[in-house]
Amino acid sequence: MARPRLRRRIQFKPRITAFKPEGRFFNITELTLEELEALRLKNVQGLDQIEAAKRMRTSQSTFQRILSSAYKKLGHAIVFGDRLKISKES
Repeated sequence: MARPRLRRRIQFKPRITAFKPEGRFFNITELTLEELEALRLKNVQGLDQIEAAKRMRTSQSTFQRILSSAYKKLGHAIVFGDRLKISKES
């Protein structure tokens, strides 16, 4: 049986929940609130991974997985011109 997923602490609620490229778009790339929070703590607030993981109440390795997933999704959306949507659920 899989270990139950722990709730992460998210201290930021985005006012804007979608970005779209100019022109037409065909695909949607979704970022979870966890991924958005990881990006915010690491890149906007400039925290190191240890402090950011503490703020999210998760391990450093889990924080790294969340952050890596967010970077991959952002890169994909930018390169392929996808609409970027922030999901309401983690």
